[in-house]
Amino acid sequence: MTASLPVSPLRLSRSDHKTLGLAALGGALEIYDFIIFVFFTLTLSQLFFPPQMPEWLRLLQSFGIFVTGYLARPLGGILMAHFADHLGRKKVFSLSILMMALPCLLIGVMPTYAEIGYFAPLLLLALRIFQGAAVGGEVPSAWVFVAEHAPAGRRGYALGFLQAGLTFGYLLGALTATTLAQLFSPQEILDYAWRFPFLLGGVFGMIGVWLRRWLSETPVFLALRERREQPVAFPLRAVLREHRRALVPAVLLTCVLTSAVVVLVVITPTVMQQRFGMTAGHTFALSSIGIVFLNIGCVLAGLLVDRIGAWRALTLYSLVLPLGIAGLYASLIGGWAWPGLAYAVAGLSCGVVGVVPSVMVSLFPAQIRVSGISFTYNIAYALWASVTPLMLIALMPWSPWVCAGFALVMGTVGAAAAVYFGARDDGAFADEALQC
Repeated sequence: MTASLPVSPLRLSRSDHKTLGLAALGGALEIYDFIIFVFFTLTLSQLFFPPQMPEWLRLLQSFGIFVTGYLARPLGGILMAHFADHLGRKKVFSLSILMMALPCLLIGVMPTYAEIGYFAPLLLLALRIFQGAAVGGEVPSAWVFVAEHAPAGRRGYALGFLQAGLTFGYLLGALTATTLAQLFSPQEILDYAWRFPFLLGGVFGMIGVWLRRWLSETPVFLALRERREQPVAFPLRAVLREHRRALVPAVLLTCVLTSAVVVLVVITPTVMQQRFGMTAGHTFALSSIGIVFLNIGCVLAGLLVDRIGAWRALTLYSLVLPLGIAGLYASLIGGWAWPGLAYAVAGLSCGVVGVVPSVMVSLFPAQIRVSGISFTYNIAYALWASVTPLMLIALMPWSPWVCAGFALVMGTVGAAAAVYFGARDDGAFADEALQC
C-alpha cells in the first residue's frame, strides 16, 4: 500500500521551491481567468439576456453558460494531455494559460445584449467553451508537473501548495469583486466597471505565460526520453485497456474535490446574496475569508499526507468536510454574529481539495500519467460541476440546508472510497511509479 504510506522526507531544494512557486502562481492567474465569471453572474445575467426575462431564469441561464466551461474540459484536457505525454509536460503547461487569457480579454471588450441581441450570450458561450478547454489541460498538467519535480516524501506538501496556488486564483477573483463593489455603485458596475476584472484577467494571463518561460521539463519525462523509450502511441487507449481499475477511485475523488469547491466558492456567495439578502460587498468579503482558509487548509492537508499517507488523510478530510459546511450554513440560517469565522472553518474543512491530487498522481504510470488523470478528472469534473450548481440552486428554495446535506453525502463517498480502495491498494498505485 505504498500510495497510502508516507516516505522518509527530503528537503526541497531552492530549485524545487522556484518551480513550485512559479507553477502555483501561474496556476492562480489562470484559475482567476476562469472563475471571475462566477463572481459577476448576477451582473452578467442582466447584461447578456433580455430584460423582460424573469430574474430566476436569467440567473439560471448565466450559471448554465458558466458550467458550459466545465463541459468543455474533457475535450481540451484529453487533447492537451496526449501531447503532454508525447512532447513534454512544460510545453502544454505553458500553452494552457495562453488559451485561457485570450478569451478572458475578449469577454472584457465584447458587446452586450443591448448592443447585439442574442449574439451576445452566444458569443459569451463560445468564449467560455474555449476557456473550459484550456483549464482542462491546466490542472492535470500542473499536478503531474509538480509531482514529478518534487522529491519523495514531500509530494504531499508540494501538491497541497500547488492546490493552494490554484485556489488563490479564487481569492484573486473574490478580492477583485470586493474592490469593485466598494469603488463603484451597482449602476456603474452594470454600465462599464464589470469589464475591468476580465481585462485584468487578460493581463494576468500574459504574466503567467511569461513566468512559465523559466520552468524546466520534469525529471521523470526527461528520464523517459533518455532511456529512448517510445511514447505510448495512444495514451488514452492504454488507460482504458490496461488501467481500468484506477478509473473508479479517480472519478469518485474528483467528484468529492469538485463538490467542496462548488459549495464553498461557487454556490454559497450567490446564495448569500439571493437567499440571505447580503450585499455584494459583504458577500465577496466573506467569500475571501473562506478562500484564504481554503488555501491554508490545502497546505496543511499536504503536510498531513506526507506524515500519515494519502489514503488516511483522505479519510480524515472527507469526514471533516460536512462538519465545516454545516457550521457555515448554521451561521447563515441562525444569523450568528461572526459569519466570517464560520466561513474560515468551512475553508479549512475543505482540505480534501489538497489531498486528492496526491492520490491521483499515483494511480497511473509515468508514460500515460497526464492522459489518465486528465481523462478521469475532466470528465468527472465536467459532469459533476455542470450539474451540481444547477441542482443546488434549484433545490435551495426547498431548504436552506441543501448544501450541508450535499456535503454530508459527498464526505461519506470520499471516506468510503478511501477505506475501500486504500485497503485494496496492492502497490499498483505505487508512489515509486513517480520515479519511473
